[in-house]
Amino acid sequence: MATFAPPPGTADIFENEARDWRFLESAARETFARYGYGELRTPIFEYTEVFQKGLGDETEVVQKEMYTFLDRGGRSLTLRPEGTAGVMRALSSTDVMNGVEQRVFYLGPMFRGERPAAGRRRQFHQIGVENVGRCAPLLDAECIAMLANFLRAVGLDGFSIAVNTRGAVADRPGAAALLHDYFAPHISGMCDDCRARLERNVWRILDCKQEKCRGIVAGAPDYVGSFGEASRLYFDEVRRALDRLGVPYHVDRNLVRGLDYYVHTVFEVTHPALGSQTAISGGGRYELYLPGEKRPVPGVGFAAGAERLLLCREAAGIRAEGDFNAKVYLVGLGADARLANLELAEKLRTAGVKVELELEDRSFKAQLRSANRSGAPIAVVRGETEIANRCAIVKNMKDGSQTTVPEDQLENFIVRQ
Repeated sequence: MATFAPPPGTADIFENEARDWRFLESAARETFARYGYGELRTPIFEYTEVFQKGLGDETEVVQKEMYTFLDRGGRSLTLRPEGTAGVMRALSSTDVMNGVEQRVFYLGPMFRGERPAAGRRRQFHQIGVENVGRCAPLLDAECIAMLANFLRAVGLDGFSIAVNTRGAVADRPGAAALLHDYFAPHISGMCDDCRARLERNVWRILDCKQEKCRGIVAGAPDYVGSFGEASRLYFDEVRRALDRLGVPYHVDRNLVRGLDYYVHTVFEVTHPALGSQTAISGGGRYELYLPGEKRPVPGVGFAAGAERLLLCREAAGIRAEGDFNAKVYLVGLGADARLANLELAEKLRTAGVKVELELEDRSFKAQLRSANRSGAPIAVVRGETEIANRCAIVKNMKDGSQTTVPEDQLENFIVRQ
């Protein structure tokens, strides 16, 4: 029989894995709801300009990684590479421009055309939040604390939170010039990506993971010292709030995040279970222009990679609780027995019992093999004799013991098991 794998960078998710996915999603909904966040579901594809304007034309996501196509009318559409830009487009229909705070969370698939790696797929899934409309250091600290609580809710310990500041937009030119002047004399000895970043987005050099670049990056000047006093005080207040909340963190001056819309606080969470691919979540404060608006709207948020969270849980030996196996398997020999079993199955399922049954005309041995494969602890067997005597045989699949149960008591007997 021919088999076909899904496209590279994608995966099929069967029930034994889907339980863990549902656990992550439930933990997200429960945690974020306690902080006043409601779910927002946006389209999987948007007009391309939503991401070009939202993320910045010079970002590597827009330059290299987006899946873009034309619709029948010739408009350029893009599969969403991240969640924030689409959320902001959706919130443009609300009154966030008037300073009315909007707290939303989202979860679902994103798409980037990058090389697949551990916990990184071309179709990947994110769980994210956005707090839009207000700007305050304490909002940033609350967001980071909520992320830490979510990670604990999914059973992850040992994570590390790095924080930094990108400063205000007005601080960027001076800091970028400082970095450019430092890296320019060294750029010939750096990787191809860093050479391109020098003129396109010098901040991204700080985030390079290439070993030959890391030593040069380590000697970079303290660009935060060039920020204005207001930006430095903003970051100081974020840190004081995190200390007050008891959230462990460290400052990483090389943390800049990859998107142009970030201002002030940026943060990233790593976990040692992923080896070199350690980041499991990241985010920060940002300013984005909504469609038709001449001034940006502020927000703060984060996204966590679902695949990476699951890899960390797997490394820690954590699996979602719950048994997908049926509680009972119904074996029927003959048309009357199969019909009676179908009726019983419906009653049991209505009562909340997981049931599997055989509805084709198959031999007794074949049906028992199916019952064993189902993992159900009990099987109900009915043939012509049992139908005539208005009873059924209930078989314990673990020890082989059997009990004959009258038909009118069968439903209650199974429910009590």
